[in-house]
Amino acid sequence: MANFLSDLLFFFQRLNWLSVVDIFLVTLIFFALLYIIRDTQAMMLLRGVILLVVFVIFLTSLLNLPAFSWLINTTLPALLLAIPVIFAPEIRRTLERIGRAGAIIPANKQSTEVKLEEMVQALISATARLSARQHGALTILQRLDNLEEFVETGVRMDTLITPEVLLQIFYPNTPLHDGAVIIRDFRIAAASCIMPLSASGILSHSPEREMGLRHRAALGISEVSDALALVVSEENGDISIAQSGRIIRQLSSERLKNILLAFYGPSGLIRGAGMLERYLPFLFRRKEEE
Repeated sequence: MANFLSDLLFFFQRLNWLSVVDIFLVTLIFFALLYIIRDTQAMMLLRGVILLVVFVIFLTSLLNLPAFSWLINTTLPALLLAIPVIFAPEIRRTLERIGRAGAIIPANKQSTEVKLEEMVQALISATARLSARQHGALTILQRLDNLEEFVETGVRMDTLITPEVLLQIFYPNTPLHDGAVIIRDFRIAAASCIMPLSASGILSHSPEREMGLRHRAALGISEVSDALALVVSEENGDISIAQSGRIIRQLSSERLKNILLAFYGPSGLIRGAGMLERYLPFLFRRKEEE
């Protein structure tokens, strides 16, 4: 105990403002990395790597294993080189988020606000009617990340957003109802698009069983981009929205309108990803309590 207190006193004696800044920067970097990969498949991989490293250190420190130690020392450089390959999607998304920090918002603010209001009204009207009829729907709203690779998987349309068009697209058994509609530049870019399915496992821990492929696709596209994903359940007509790997369910039209205006508008584009949880935490707390 005396040695510990002596070492602690020695540490504080050598501590200065530059050391505090140094420790703060390192802590900030680790916090940012953990925050980015939370609730993703990378988090599970990171846990596995940490457990493996702890096990190896514990084993080699207790026992004299020359052959095993040689194997670890030989393969360790290769494992370090493999980390960028294993975490490549997370690294790419991190760099994209850094690049979005300098994104430029269109100069014609008044015209943008008018188009945004018209688009939101059309989406609210169509979503409410789809919910009442229990017609499943998945609508993706592009923000700063380009979704061209997903547009190419569907049928290009480039048409105005109206409730009638959306209702016709998602009418059961029509050619375009299966898949997602992608909206960009306040127009319907394509329909029947294929989205990546989420691998985070969030939905598998949910007690509700009516969340199927549409909800997994909504979470999936929100994990690989900053897009907003609007879902109407075919089972019960519930309205949900996903962003940045999070999903809010059982939304009313008023709450949905507020979210769309906040996160699809120019101010939401500037603030970037991760805001759905940061600025509307009460929505997530409510779902957790339920």
